[in-house]
Amino acid sequence: AVRDGDYYIVNGQKTWTTLGQHANMIFCLVRTDPDVKQQEGISFILVDLDTPGIEMRPIKLIEGGHEVNEVFFTDVRVPAENLVGKENLGWTIAKFLLTHERTNIAGVGFSMQSLEEVKALAREVKRNGKPLIEDPLFAARVAQVEIDLEAMKITNLRMLYKAQKQGAPGPETSILKIKGTVIAQELKDLARRALGPAAAPFPGMLSANLDPAPEDAANNAARYFNNRKTSIFGGSNEIQRNILTKTMLEL
Repeated sequence: AVRDGDYYIVNGQKTWTTLGQHANMIFCLVRTDPDVKQQEGISFILVDLDTPGIEMRPIKLIEGGHEVNEVFFTDVRVPAENLVGKENLGWTIAKFLLTHERTNIAGVGFSMQSLEEVKALAREVKRNGKPLIEDPLFAARVAQVEIDLEAMKITNLRMLYKAQKQGAPGPETSILKIKGTVIAQELKDLARRALGPAAAPFPGMLSANLDPAPEDAANNAARYFNNRKTSIFGGSNEIQRNILTKTMLEL
């Protein structure tokens, strides 16, 4: 973004803009000073998506859905009054938002619901004539993910308490982001395994262990594969581990 009087001229592109086709505004982190170290030359600005020079291109997913987009900016004139905070200090704002985003990505409530659904499914599905929940290996995986989820619930409450006290939690939200996504993915995998072939996204395929299959059984494969992306949301899990390691070494 280059300052031009009362405007910034924005050029560039952004990939993976989730549900951008429904938005009328977008916030952008733009390079406003190329001569300083990377984090210090970024500004945070709000942009009206109806501004000339913006193109929102859909990225079709493998199952044909339109969830994400690529956005192109070509000489987009954005009023300077849309700048949030001070010029070149946008990364400070972004880090504040990311701590809340990572807490949200943990998805404690969603995982609590998924756990109950897996348990209900495991009580209904039969393996060797017995409910799947009585299978030692499957039951052990359910028990482990429930233990992890209970621990994450407590950690989440600690983060919320800290946010109330100081306005935003710290780098420890990376723990929530990592564990939250791992737990959610494990629960989706357990549901998929419990349903067996019925979880495949092909009409008419029913599991020999569960006939008739639940009405939305075929959606479980899609949920499982779509949920793989959460590992890179809000900064990949590898980056989160680097943040935690750096924080520990600095103490």
